[in-house]
Amino acid sequence: MKKGRSSLLAILAVAVVVALAIGARLAVWTGAEHQSASSGNGAIGGAFTLVDHQGRTVTDQDFRGRWLLIYFGYTFCPDVCPTSLTLMTSALDRLDEVQRAKVTPVFVTVDPVRDTPEVMAGYVSAFTADMVGMTGSEEQVAAAMKAFKVYAAKVKSDDPTAYTVDHSSILYLIGPDGRFVQHFPHGVGVEDIAAGLKKHLK
Repeated sequence: MKKGRSSLLAILAVAVVVALAIGARLAVWTGAEHQSASSGNGAIGGAFTLVDHQGRTVTDQDFRGRWLLIYFGYTFCPDVCPTSLTLMTSALDRLDEVQRAKVTPVFVTVDPVRDTPEVMAGYVSAFTADMVGMTGSEEQVAAAMKAFKVYAAKVKSDDPTAYTVDHSSILYLIGPDGRFVQHFPHGVGVEDIAAGLKKHLK
């Protein structure tokens, strides 16, 4: 009886040690993940080469000294993209004049086949005059999406020209040094986005 009880206690002790080890590992992992998402350590974002809505080749270096608020989507998007870009511009409208002058809103397509510079020009002009639309070759856009960890997948359609694209919906704030600062996931309200921007634009 005593032997059985001792064995049970030994098993429980091992289980506790294993649980503590797993818990510690998870704490370290989530802590590192949080740090990379909030400290701008380069885990998200980076170098890119794209084509703006005026047909000019641009890189991340062209925006040094500017804050960027970036959204990835596509012009044929029926709902999420126009809603998110409206949210972006509404948040920017809540900044004071000095803060607003520091930020360039950027819309990067995930559908470069249909979103030519001309198409992008007409689309971004509907939101705010200083929004920069970006497209490029499929390889250039794919590289930018990879840098920002953007998900996008074409939804099959009987009409090859009328497809939709499933994609992540996130606003990325990039600092004047080109490093990731903060992201605003889908569902965050305009006041919270504006407050987050103001915090960094003091």
